[in-house]
Amino acid sequence: MKNQEKSHKKANLQIKKAGFFILSFNFLILNSFSILPVMATTEEPVLSVVYSQENSNQWRGITDRLQTIGVKYCVIPLADVRSGADWGDRRVLFLPNVETLTPTQAIALEEWMSKGGRLIASGPVGSLSAPGVRQLLRSLLGGYWGFSLSETEQIKPTKTNISEWANQTELFGKVRGGVVIPNDIGSESPAVWNSKDNPAAVVTTERSTFMGWRWGTDTATEAGLDNAWLKATLNHYLTALPPSNRMKKVPGGSPNCSTTVAAAPRGQEAGSRGQGAGEQRSSSSPSSPPKTATAPISKPLPTVKPPSSQEAIDQLEQAVRLDVAPNSNEPIDNNQAIALQQELENLIGRVESANLAVSANAPNLGEVTSEAKQSSRHLDTYSSQSLKEQPTQLASTKLGALGMSKEQALAQVKVIAKNFPLLIAQKNYALARQQWLKAKTTLWQQFPVDQRLAQPEIRAVWLDRGTIVRAGSKAGLAQIFDRLAQAGINTVFFETVNAGYTIYPSQVAKEQNPLIRGWDPLADAVKLAHERDMELHAWVWTFAAGNQRHNQILNLNPDYPGPVLAAHPDWANYDNLGNMIPVGQTKPFFDPANPEVRQYLLKLYEEIVTRYNVDGLQLDYIRYPFQDPLAGRTYGYGKAARAQFQQLTGVDPINISPNQPDLWQKWTTFRTQQVDSFVAQLSQQLRQKRPNLILSVAVFPLPELERIQKIQQNWETWATQGDVDLIVPMTYALDTPRFQRLAQPWIASKQLGSTLLVPGIRLLSLPTIGAFDQLQLVRDLPVSGYALFAAENFNNDLQKLFSSTQGRIQSTTSEPIPHRQPFQTAAIRYTALQREWKFVFQNDQLQRPAQTILDFNNQAEVLGSALNQLAASPNPSKLLVARASLTRFQSQFRVLMRQELKSNSYQVKVWENRIVTIERLLRYGERRLRL
Repeated sequence: MKNQEKSHKKANLQIKKAGFFILSFNFLILNSFSILPVMATTEEPVLSVVYSQENSNQWRGITDRLQTIGVKYCVIPLADVRSGADWGDRRVLFLPNVETLTPTQAIALEEWMSKGGRLIASGPVGSLSAPGVRQLLRSLLGGYWGFSLSETEQIKPTKTNISEWANQTELFGKVRGGVVIPNDIGSESPAVWNSKDNPAAVVTTERSTFMGWRWGTDTATEAGLDNAWLKATLNHYLTALPPSNRMKKVPGGSPNCSTTVAAAPRGQEAGSRGQGAGEQRSSSSPSSPPKTATAPISKPLPTVKPPSSQEAIDQLEQAVRLDVAPNSNEPIDNNQAIALQQELENLIGRVESANLAVSANAPNLGEVTSEAKQSSRHLDTYSSQSLKEQPTQLASTKLGALGMSKEQALAQVKVIAKNFPLLIAQKNYALARQQWLKAKTTLWQQFPVDQRLAQPEIRAVWLDRGTIVRAGSKAGLAQIFDRLAQAGINTVFFETVNAGYTIYPSQVAKEQNPLIRGWDPLADAVKLAHERDMELHAWVWTFAAGNQRHNQILNLNPDYPGPVLAAHPDWANYDNLGNMIPVGQTKPFFDPANPEVRQYLLKLYEEIVTRYNVDGLQLDYIRYPFQDPLAGRTYGYGKAARAQFQQLTGVDPINISPNQPDLWQKWTTFRTQQVDSFVAQLSQQLRQKRPNLILSVAVFPLPELERIQKIQQNWETWATQGDVDLIVPMTYALDTPRFQRLAQPWIASKQLGSTLLVPGIRLLSLPTIGAFDQLQLVRDLPVSGYALFAAENFNNDLQKLFSSTQGRIQSTTSEPIPHRQPFQTAAIRYTALQREWKFVFQNDQLQRPAQTILDFNNQAEVLGSALNQLAASPNPSKLLVARASLTRFQSQFRVLMRQELKSNSYQVKVWENRIVTIERLLRYGERRLRL
């Protein structure tokens, strides 16, 4: 190592003496894809390449391509990375086809890049990592891997603003890869797929380039195209630096430079231990790398303890920097400006919508009306200022100052939103950022968090096994239900089957959870919920049969598959390498094609819904485990599935691959149908026993094609066939804009039939007011409620907030729940909507023809009467009248709101959404009428 350091110092000294004139001249006369001659001159690597267990079987293809290019590189064993220094001191880092990073590694990468490091990545980077890790990587990479394409597609240049460095002919050709979803801010797409809507194939930022295919694998693309992209990207980042900085190292990075994987055996061992990243089979790499690089470790080594999920996300929350740095004067491009302004305007809309809901139901409308008029005049005063004067005035504004009313604060925030583009046009980027952040903080302070504003809606929470175990008794459980009831929660998903154990003493299942002895929590939970006018739905794991993490809690062997599979090993499912638990995951799965498995689960769930008076059953893990066929990682090869598929096609599925598209599609369809048919069979069987049972499913909000390829979960089919009542997508995000991007496509979907959709909100690491912001978005969209994950994160601040804004009203009648009383819910929500219209129309200055207002009010009253009659005595004829009235009213609503749309477009859209919600409740109610 000392000799190596001496040679490095000598090489650097030679460069300083010779200067960079020769280097620049050489670069100009070489073709645009040539690697900078600095590497040939100094023999010193400027590139580090990351090795992991996940790309070990592709390593030969990766290194062959690097050698073809002639680039010198260092090897970074991923499992050795514990800090920013461990990413090395080379200016550019290449991360090929690595799907699992730990929180520590992701945070270290962010630190390394903040010191000037540049990142090139390929494949589904971080897609198997924890949610917080994926969030951070999305920020560092400028986007994320969306989904794999089912076929080879042509990469072509984007039509607009293509970067000069990425416009060479050699960069475009046929590739089998995936769609990269760019961030709204700071990302560009120099190359797109030649398919519908031209989704991004490559995403770039100033600090990173993300290629949407597995670099170094022959099944993805030919070596020439791979090499062209790496050379072009590497040159781009190196030539973007001033000549004096091109050979400078990343400050604080380790100078060590191993050029082979075999030189770092410790990393290999830690990789199979600490990251959950195991080896994978890839048909693209027929030659294997040295055994020192790929030999798996059969037993976890005890020296390193990976962080828990709670610790991991907490670390990331502290490490992820704001999208908007307060004092930065870095340029804000047009796309960033539009995204920031849109986010601010949407937040203004949500705050005003929440305050309108409170004001419209205030006991003294005259007083509120006076304040609203004052607010309108105040905004007019600010808006009349000249554009030239406003930036100076805004810079000295103290938003949310003591004594400033809510209306005044909102008025000033609107001025900031209006003038945000002007500040950017004047290149006053630092002030623009400061004003934006102040406005966002002020807006969060203007939410009416101390007054009730919620209408009847599904307010569900997952009550997890850990919280049940900690409760320890009926008395402890009663305290939890008291808190939830006070907070207005009306539906509890009670974890009843977890990791193969039941929470109750079962006559069907092999074993009750060992942490609960001599107690039946399910019986107590049903009683406690019903005493508080809450519904209790049994939440069950379906095809996931065990859990390594639960084994740790019980001090069991990590490989223990759970009590059911231990008793019936033939029921197990396997991946294509013969593993019951997929590499990098923690749960074994049942084989859904096995008739004995299906009968066991049907009998178990029938026991739950007939022995206990539960109101519903929620299916979780109603899918196969995650796979990626293009990476050679597939699942579903249980004994029964293989036999059945072979009988159907004459082919054992273990012998086919995605390279055989017809057979592979049949295999994918076969597995998907196993899940579909089980849901249909279960729905039919349970509804015969309990006609009023509510059946819900917790599902992934991935695009349909990607979801079927990865986990064989086609929940649109279950919805359209009426097999389930509630779809609960796990739309978990740490901020409202990302939550909206996840949830809105499914809320707007036309493929759900009469099934209701209830978005999931994850409370872990979500600020209290951030959770409220996501709730307000749900209330402004055409949806009937939400589900909170999970009770263990339901803290005192949330308890206080929810009690104030949606808590129980002391009355003789209980509030209806949409999935139980859809017609009553529709009627009450419509009455609240009428109050909002009347409140706004009384206080705005828009002139409307008297006849238009009269016609609108008359039709509104007709609809209200029809909905009230339907709610009081539901029958098909009254439903028909209500739906016809709603259709007529919707057309008049659009006419009346044309003027309002110009001045208050967000609120008009919210009203339209709430009318759509009423329409969906009627459609769902029609199905309930047939029961």
